Amino acid sequence: MGPPACRVGGRSITGSDRFTSIDVKGSAMYREVSVIEVREVLRAWLAGSGFRTAGAQAGVDRKTARRYVEAAVAAGLDREGGVCQLDDELIGTVLAAVRPDRPQGHGRAWEALCANHDRIITWVKDGLSVVKIGDLLARQGVLVPQRTLHRYCVERTEYRGRGQGGTVLVADGDPGSECQIDFARMGMVFDSATGRCRVTHALIFTAVYSRHVFVWLTFSQTLAAVIDGAEAAWRFFGGVFKVLIPDNMSTVVAKADSVNPQFTVGWLEYAQARGFATDPARVAHPQDKPHVERMVQAPAPPTPPVGAPWTWTWSRCPRSPPGWNKPPRTPRPRLRGPPPGWPRPASPATHASTAPPTSRHPDQTG
Repeated sequence: MGPPACRVGGRSITGSDRFTSIDVKGSAMYREVSVIEVREVLRAWLAGSGFRTAGAQAGVDRKTARRYVEAAVAAGLDREGGVCQLDDELIGTVLAAVRPDRPQGHGRAWEALCANHDRIITWVKDGLSVVKIGDLLARQGVLVPQRTLHRYCVERTEYRGRGQGGTVLVADGDPGSECQIDFARMGMVFDSATGRCRVTHALIFTAVYSRHVFVWLTFSQTLAAVIDGAEAAWRFFGGVFKVLIPDNMSTVVAKADSVNPQFTVGWLEYAQARGFATDPARVAHPQDKPHVERMVQAPAPPTPPVGAPWTWTWSRCPRSPPGWNKPPRTPRPRLRGPPPGWPRPASPATHASTAPPTSRHPDQTG
């Protein structure tokens, strides 16, 4: 047999039934209340336990246990009467007392929003956000949870969120004005200097206007490695960009901030010597540098151009790195010899390094 049934609000309920209850302060924070939970609190209280002990025994807060006991005492529960007083009628009375009146299936916060429906409709048509609508309602004395307001706007209005306006197209700017940089992990490459495989990183430079890409291989992400890659990029592009847009790499940004980032001393000295400004992307916002992020997805080594001063070999590392239990079937390209950066355009157009000497790079303004 299951738990005994009782009647609340004209219907029969059992111990598995749950009701929704409002917080003691009336802040429209709801939780489920079960018959077994109320019965356990009252049984522990009748056994001589305090509110804290009775609540811990039933898995509820001390204040919640107090509310159950006060509702039961108001219904006629006597602490000296024993457990036999906990009949279905008493439990039903307690549940009816701790459960708020929700005749339409919603709480008081939803009813307050229904009373201001016309105002909310007007604010949604004006393009206001849920946060702003909540502030305007608070000024008029209507305090509701933001989650309830958001659910009301979605269900009862034409509000579709912040993405309803579509993507905003950002202009690329003038040639030679902006360049986005980022690191990408290339994998394990054999280092002839140490005689072992090392993790190789690709420092990618993407010109915002022409989308031309320059990649510099390095075994580290130190400030010296970044400066060496930048010097090689300036030689490739034929000049220095006005603004450099990196992520918040520790070699460049000492303290990330959306408005006033702090740069490292070494990077500031280099930026002053080359005459460019640094505008780092925001933390966890890769869309601030989308062009280089697109290149980071697959910076695989391309086929070497004709006359390249280094050679590409298809081989495996002498020793597999830790965790590399199942190598891929296709051999990975390995670079042997000096590891300078190789230029790689984002489009199948003629490579800048193989173009005639009289041609000028699209991002070169001089």
